[in-house]
Amino acid sequence: MNIRTTILICLGAFSFAQAQQNSNIRVVTTAVPFLSIAPDARSSALGDQGVATSSDAFSNHWNPAKYAFIANESGAAMSYTPYLSKLVNDIFLADVTYFRAINERSAFGVGLRYFSLGEIETGQTPSDFINPLIVRPNEFVFDASYALKLSDKFAMAIQGSYLSSDLKLETSTNDSSAAGTVAVGISGFFESYEVPYSNFSGIWRAGFNVSNIGPKLKYEDEGQSDFLPTNLKMGGGFDFIFDSYTTLAVTLELNKLLVPSPSVPITDTEGNITGYRQPDDVGVLSGIFTSFNDAPDGFSEELKEFTWALGAELMYDESIALRAGYFNESELKGARKYITLGAGFKYNVIDIDLSYLISATKVINPLENTLRFSLTFNFGEERY
Repeated sequence: MNIRTTILICLGAFSFAQAQQNSNIRVVTTAVPFLSIAPDARSSALGDQGVATSSDAFSNHWNPAKYAFIANESGAAMSYTPYLSKLVNDIFLADVTYFRAINERSAFGVGLRYFSLGEIETGQTPSDFINPLIVRPNEFVFDASYALKLSDKFAMAIQGSYLSSDLKLETSTNDSSAAGTVAVGISGFFESYEVPYSNFSGIWRAGFNVSNIGPKLKYEDEGQSDFLPTNLKMGGGFDFIFDSYTTLAVTLELNKLLVPSPSVPITDTEGNITGYRQPDDVGVLSGIFTSFNDAPDGFSEELKEFTWALGAELMYDESIALRAGYFNESELKGARKYITLGAGFKYNVIDIDLSYLISATKVINPLENTLRFSLTFNFGEERY
């Protein structure tokens, strides 16, 4: 079993049967696709978004610039997400994050995300499976970020990452080796002061994050190299503060992969187009810039490469939260559409968050009907 077969089996987020019936479907694919999975329950309950929400411990993934506005001096968080739980019980995504404020204007964060594809028995002949070789493919990314306030309302951050993908399956005649690379990112975050209106007051927020800018991930033995999921997130939101106890936050986020569109036709022996793939001769930087105008059907298709998410969070007494969200993707680019629900509870220094996903399309979602869980520990005095 090769790398791509493993990914299709274990990361099958789309209905490939439907895609094969329609040769016009052009899903943008990348290496290490687990980076597109929301690692924490709060953001996943808001429709898988977090670039412009209020700062929390998991800002290292969504928008590191939010750390400059975080309320606590330091904190640690962990989350666990079962994957394809209807089929197997050993595929999961785990995340551990730590942040610390350096002073009133700056902070840093570090995080480790680990994706396990469980145990796989390998062999080339029936006799090999009598005493099969057990392998445990996995991928992980280690991030470190630094955030700095450039003014009282705006901060920017830089991030560096090391990514490792150990998906090549070892056999009795074939050795396995992990592929690794590095990446950088830059982000910004705006948060206004509380603004009074006639019947309520409010806070405006906006953010952007360009992440995973780096060389292609290459598996030397197979001569395979794939684009990293270089990604642009941008969004905005508003907090309706009705009184000292009740706040409703509404946020909207847009997302686009900054990698080439699948534009090279794949044909069968009779010359019929069966699908599309990305061009091989496009570099990383040129791929970022051309990703806005390289879709085969022009500007209309470029717009379809944007996904959007809308979320709402009702907070009572800064201790109980109810959340809901909706995520939408064009049918041409994968057809992911789902509703998310969740809740959060704060007790003393501990935050507990839960989320649940309901698919709104016929496309099978590997996280459907899965309960996701996050736990945060806040240390030190509150800064704001």
